[in-house]
Amino acid sequence: MQVSVSTLSYGMVDLPEGKMKSREGTVVDADDLLEEMIATAKSISETQGKLSDLSEEEKADTFKKIGYGALKYFLLKVDPRKGMMFNPEESVDFQGNTGPFIQYTYVRAQAVIKKAGKVVKPTMTNLLLSPAEKKVIKTLHDYPSVIQEAAKLYNPGVLSNYIFELVKDYNSFYQSTNILKEENLDLVDFRLNFSSLTARVIHSGMKLLGIDMPEKM
Repeated sequence: MQVSVSTLSYGMVDLPEGKMKSREGTVVDADDLLEEMIATAKSISETQGKLSDLSEEEKADTFKKIGYGALKYFLLKVDPRKGMMFNPEESVDFQGNTGPFIQYTYVRAQAVIKKAGKVVKPTMTNLLLSPAEKKVIKTLHDYPSVIQEAAKLYNPGVLSNYIFELVKDYNSFYQSTNILKEENLDLVDFRLNFSSLTARVIHSGMKLLGIDMPEKM
């Protein structure tokens, strides 16, 4: 019987200070790095005034999810065969291709749904969709094929960068479109369902990457 074995290769991870070398004592302990990520998430969140309405216990849990999510996403978004430079502070940025930006968009979409109080299945008649809505719909449609491609290539970066593209598309829609203030109630219902589905796909994709999503940010 013949057994086929796939060989996986991985690139090196460097720090802004340079390459990690055990002989020079510059190798970073994983536990220390995780603690640093939590501290960085806490510092940036507090500087930007985020999470001020949460209890201390909720803050601690959220800082952990942001810090761990930032680290995992920053490492997973790069093709595993390529080398990369890991910058802890850059990885916790709330803008750009980062875990916290994706987590924040997920929370934003959930907040719209909670504010509405309920999500009603819309009557799909006479709905004139904007280009921004159509773009998100197309990106959502690609989700199953992206998962298949990421699995086939053994490359979580394919999924990571897809989620980032979905988040960018949804934010463009969110910033250019009235959701709850729309006069056409069928369109309101559609956009709430639209936001709910986007949030579910973001949550599903990040879960596959091993990243937890906070409920508030």
